[in-house]
Amino acid sequence: MPDQATALRRLAQGASNLRDSAIGVRNDTPPWGLPSPSATHALGAPHRATAAKSPRPPVGSRASVIAVTSGKGGVGKSNVAVNLAVRFAAAGKRVLLVDADLGLANADVLCNVEVPFNLSHVVARRKTLREVVVRVPLGGAGGERGAGFDLVGGASGLARMADLDEGGRKLLTDGLAELEANTDVVLIDTGAGISANVLGFCRSADNILVVTTPEPTAITDAYAMIKSIAPSQPGPTAERKISLLVNQAKSREEARAVYERVAKVARQFLGVNVLDAGHVVADEAVGAAVRRRTPVVVHDPRCPASACLMQLAMRLEPGVVPERARGFFARWLSRGGARGRGVSTVGLGSDRRRD
Repeated sequence: MPDQATALRRLAQGASNLRDSAIGVRNDTPPWGLPSPSATHALGAPHRATAAKSPRPPVGSRASVIAVTSGKGGVGKSNVAVNLAVRFAAAGKRVLLVDADLGLANADVLCNVEVPFNLSHVVARRKTLREVVVRVPLGGAGGERGAGFDLVGGASGLARMADLDEGGRKLLTDGLAELEANTDVVLIDTGAGISANVLGFCRSADNILVVTTPEPTAITDAYAMIKSIAPSQPGPTAERKISLLVNQAKSREEARAVYERVAKVARQFLGVNVLDAGHVVADEAVGAAVRRRTPVVVHDPRCPASACLMQLAMRLEPGVVPERARGFFARWLSRGGARGRGVSTVGLGSDRRRD
């Protein structure tokens, strides 16, 4: 039986030997939860974001939390997080996107919004977290549910934010726990890699979406991330789901081969069942959207990449419902950031409720 190092070398080598094939998503896939045609370019023009206002959800409910992460930078993690926020918001969900890449944040750039204050101002005690939340509009009637999503901007270029101490983490978690009560879905755009901050966010989320590309280095780093967030010992109850999304894939077949290789090694050496979140095809429309500082699902809602992101949102959406359970950020704080345990091996579409 091969050891883990040999298996990883084969995993990376196999990725570079895959043959190109046709794109596995049809261009005529019907749109899901899209803004109206008149609003499709609402994010395309520079604008100053406004303070967010959301009605409170029913008592006893909490947000469903998805951490979008990666083993290395440059795989499109933030792009995926922003486009998921647009999809969920357009479907009528109250969405909070937290740019938790605390040292190299860029979600505000992808959304083309001005964020006057960010998480660094909260840690410095100059602002409360509620004061740094801004509204990213999708167009249509501003203020109506589904017209946009809330964004908490992260700090960029500040090394001290990349590894917060316990006091800084408590400031953030206290404020985020309050914001969570007004939200259906919290999307956490973590930093890349396995820092304490990243692992803390991931280990307390309901869903952990690990983003990779078919490049050998990205695949091995994705596996390293999965290994870091996997439980060191089997837990009595599964709480979280770990899934793999293959971004910038040339075809459905290439993405599936990458997933199967990573899932096989994770099963064999970690005892973890990594779920298949699908793929996003390599698409020139994505680069064009980034240059316009507009999410691709708004820039070109019928392009192949947008169709893939639609399918991803539909896979995640059945589980994006409030549950009667303690909130995510309270769990993150109580577990000391990076000490959480428990990984789910059930499907992406499960909708389990715990009393």
